Amino acid sequence: MASEELKQKVEKALEEIRPFLQSDGGDISLISIDNENSVKVKLEGACVGCSVNQMTLKSGVEMTIKKYAPQIEEVINIG
Repeated sequence: MASEELKQKVEKALEEIRPFLQSDGGDISLISIDNENSVKVKLEGACVGCSVNQMTLKSGVEMTIKKYAPQIEEVINIG
């Protein structure tokens, strides 16, 4: 189970990303944080079938989360 502080940092990162996803008809939800270094998210809406969602996940989501929480090593989309 992740610390509350880490969870807040990850949520803050997702809040920064969310408007960009929503403008394209998508969204993102935090599912879990495992071992304090792995974040599971679920891409929703238009992001689900989007061909660039892996790129968005790696370059946008993962990069932004690492900016807030550098200890995060990976971001996984379970969608």
